Amino acid sequence: MLWLIPILPAIAFLVISAFFVNRLRRIAPYVLILALILSLIISFSALSKAPLQGAEEQSLLWLHADDLRLEVGTLLDPLSAIMLVVVCFVSLVVQIYSIGYMAGDEGYGRYFAFMSLFSAAMLGVVISNNLLQTYVCWELVGLCSYLLIGFWYRRPSAAAAAKKAFVVTRFGDVGFLVAVLAFSLVAKEFNFGALQHRLAAGDFTAAFITAVSLLIFCGAVGKSAQFPLHIWLPDAMEGPTPVSALIHAATMVAAGVYLVARTFFLFAASPVALIVVACIGAFTALFAASIAVAANDIKRVLAYSTISQLGYMMLGLGALGYTAAVFHLTTHAFFKALLFLTAGSVIHAIGKQDMWELGGLAKKMPITALTCLAGALALAGIFPFAGFWSKDEILASAWLRGAESPLYYLLFAMGLAAAFLTAFYMFRMWILCFTGTPRTKEAAHAHESPWVMTVPLAVLALLALVSGFWLKQTVPGNGLPFAEFVHAGPAHHGEAVWLMFLSTLVAAAGIVTAYFTYYRAKVSAAAFHSSFPWVRNGMKSKWWVDAAWESFATRVVIAGSSVAAWFDRHVPDGMVNGVAWLCGQAGLKLRPAQSGQVQLYALVAFIGIILFVILLRLTTGW
Repeated sequence: MLWLIPILPAIAFLVISAFFVNRLRRIAPYVLILALILSLIISFSALSKAPLQGAEEQSLLWLHADDLRLEVGTLLDPLSAIMLVVVCFVSLVVQIYSIGYMAGDEGYGRYFAFMSLFSAAMLGVVISNNLLQTYVCWELVGLCSYLLIGFWYRRPSAAAAAKKAFVVTRFGDVGFLVAVLAFSLVAKEFNFGALQHRLAAGDFTAAFITAVSLLIFCGAVGKSAQFPLHIWLPDAMEGPTPVSALIHAATMVAAGVYLVARTFFLFAASPVALIVVACIGAFTALFAASIAVAANDIKRVLAYSTISQLGYMMLGLGALGYTAAVFHLTTHAFFKALLFLTAGSVIHAIGKQDMWELGGLAKKMPITALTCLAGALALAGIFPFAGFWSKDEILASAWLRGAESPLYYLLFAMGLAAAFLTAFYMFRMWILCFTGTPRTKEAAHAHESPWVMTVPLAVLALLALVSGFWLKQTVPGNGLPFAEFVHAGPAHHGEAVWLMFLSTLVAAAGIVTAYFTYYRAKVSAAAFHSSFPWVRNGMKSKWWVDAAWESFATRVVIAGSSVAAWFDRHVPDGMVNGVAWLCGQAGLKLRPAQSGQVQLYALVAFIGIILFVILLRLTTGW
């Protein structure tokens, strides 16, 4: 039955592509919604049956070559069970919302066909029981993101953003591919369970474990948009907003964190890999949050917030806070999908994304405003919203890990600073969009979105409020607390209650600062900019990382490609052309021998036979 979860959306893709892309386009979303409802029902059944110890696997032999077995299989354990429900549920809500958002678009049927394949690919990543199958589905996720980011391909910016996402993530995917090849050469095995058993048996050296862990992390850095491969995600906002919601909440960027969590047994055996993951995660969380503070495009603010929150998850994994990271991955899916869909509601009603062109929308769009406020409070980590419970566990993991390695105290401080900035930029966004008076004619004539868009917002807002406390106490279907379910046993981590108060105080300080800066105008942002111009310029310029990548592409890559082009023209082509030239010259020299005189031909043949007989006599003694 587990196979059906990704297969049903895949069948929906085939059906929509065959029958509903051009004709009867209005039926397309309902085909996908039906498939996702069935997949969600099966996922809930799997969640209730997930084994607390070990995992349930089913495998089919794909290819057997010497001692290397390639299999296609499914894996059911607490991690995959949780993620199956999250992906199916969020995808279902997004597709229902898309009925209203994409209405009237000429690519309506094509949109739902691509979304079907996107959901199927991510579900394939989740249920894969081996590294090779994961990689295949992983690449399919990347392909779908390319198709959906560039959905409005007639826009040059959308086409460029899709190409950028595809190319940048390739840098990380190369590392993942090398890790897969390394396991094929050293372990002759890809199955996660078998690799874990061999690791426990001491079959791998410490250097090998560290190397493959870091290579796998390269793939996660690309897909989850971690520094320095984060540059593609903000530009991915060129796609339809529901696509952004799905990418940021439950599919592409979640795949990187899921991959590290799935192979966590490797990272846990390598202290070096853990430190690298934690450092990059903490730095990315603070780095992206600082850029979001200066962003004015509502979707770009949310894009950088996603990069920052994924950094939190990586920090949790690097601090051995496996449960905390998976918990935050789960709750983040709900409130981040909510925030993007509220942004889509605003864009759908007004047609503008610049926050300075909005304002006063709370009266015009009350449901959108209230649900966006719920998402902002959850993302800021305010009690009792979902983000409070999961984010604080990550910070607690980093603090407790600091007792073993003081470096983690610094990473904890970076996470705390990112929490302040997160609360600040989210309420800066909410205040500029929904309070005050409309700043443009379009904002003044705004109206609430249709019910097919607002009902999903209300459902996600409810989850943004209750999912953190609810899941912490009990996972639906089995009744266990989240920590015990995911760890398949009692949770072994300390409770740092004072950290909860500290992080809440920091988040509240961020909200208050945004309130007095953008609502009451008691604090002057301009005065700060004039006092610290390099900070403002850095945030506005994205700390010049995008410029550095552009310089790298235009100088190093183009220079390297020029050398490769010269080599290609003069070495391989030169050898081929040289052989042709030699043959031509040989033909010119031998041409006089072709005189057309039969007697000469007979003489040459006779001499050849004599020479052959002599050679045969000398070599064989005949």
